[in-house]
Amino acid sequence: MSERAARPDARRLKSIVGGSAGNLVEWYDWYVYSAFALYFAKSFFPPASQTAQLLNSAAVFALGFLMRPVGGWLMGRYADRRGRRAALSLSVLLMCAGSLLIAVTPSHAAIGVAAPLLLVFARLLQGLSVGGEYGASATYLSEMAGRQLRGFYSSFQYVTLIGGQLIALGVLLVLQRTLSVDALEQWGWRIPFAIGGALAVAALWLRRGLDETTSFEVARAEQAASPTAARAPVRELLGYRREIATVVGLTAGGTVAFYTFTTYAQKFLANTAGFSKAAATEISALTLLLFMLAQPLVGYLSDRVGRRPVLMTFGVLGTLGTVPLLTALGAARSEGRAFVLLMAALLAVSGYTAINAVVKAELFPTSIRALGVALPYAVAVSVFGGTAEYLALWAKSIGHEHWFYWYVTACIAASLAVYATMPETQATSRIVED
Repeated sequence: MSERAARPDARRLKSIVGGSAGNLVEWYDWYVYSAFALYFAKSFFPPASQTAQLLNSAAVFALGFLMRPVGGWLMGRYADRRGRRAALSLSVLLMCAGSLLIAVTPSHAAIGVAAPLLLVFARLLQGLSVGGEYGASATYLSEMAGRQLRGFYSSFQYVTLIGGQLIALGVLLVLQRTLSVDALEQWGWRIPFAIGGALAVAALWLRRGLDETTSFEVARAEQAASPTAARAPVRELLGYRREIATVVGLTAGGTVAFYTFTTYAQKFLANTAGFSKAAATEISALTLLLFMLAQPLVGYLSDRVGRRPVLMTFGVLGTLGTVPLLTALGAARSEGRAFVLLMAALLAVSGYTAINAVVKAELFPTSIRALGVALPYAVAVSVFGGTAEYLALWAKSIGHEHWFYWYVTACIAASLAVYATMPETQATSRIVED
């Protein structure tokens, strides 16, 4: 008996830890952009008001999301054909290239319009990477986890996703305390992108040692036994139209809420509530830490009570509470009050973030699972998540910030309707047991 067969629990734990660590580096690289936008916006865009410069940087952030469906399609197909491990390695290579390009791009004052164009190219490259990363990592963690604790183990995708964002904020806090504002705006903002490029190389080395999943190996063996069977992944995926619609529907409200209360929250606290940049960063970092720790608890809860009740709890709380909560957060004048309000929002959002990966993975068969998870999710995130920050800043710029509050509410309410009518995926899971 092989060591792999004799020690399945040790192998599973090692693979989940390894896959999660690489995921953390990927998302650190992605979120550094948002964390440092307050400082590098002046370097890439012409002089203007703070809101206008943030609006430009948010537009580039949204453009990066346009590549996520392309990444989800290409990398999803690659993961279903070559393996989850191979796709995870390729995605981190692309992320590394994007981070290093941003780190070395000269300012607008030095090279003019070429600066924002290079920034856009780097973000498109990173969007391609992260579009494939989600599907590959969600599929890998869900397939590696056993049935009894699949919600718990797969929640570590968002533990590391949030962890990447948290580390990005941590780097920002350190630099805020060691560099002046002028130094950060002139050159200090380049440091975290250089760090991200170096960490991506380490993640590539780590991922090369991961085991492949049993589900993929079984599917590959079946394909080898029938080599003449033609494969048309996209055509096969279109045979699961209800599942595709479910992924899009359950993602829409969740991704808008996630980006509103994580990436945009830091700017909201500074630009609307009036907190200093340092205070906004500290509040965001502390709430994100607790948010990260909540993910495995909610994932474990879904293993006990099912996925739908957890999703519906988020949907109800988000539909009823978003407008009053954002209104109160915008009027908050103490850091303690802002922390409590933002923490309440993130705990509600945990009902989506902790289990959305496993829910999507459980919907599709192995042969198209990575593609089925990645492509419709990437489309939904591009349309809803990638534009959330831009729409929020646009609504503020025209003097109707509350419009955005109602927009978030409407998106969550639409997803709630999906949660109420979708099947309980824990009971109907298509993931092969090892």
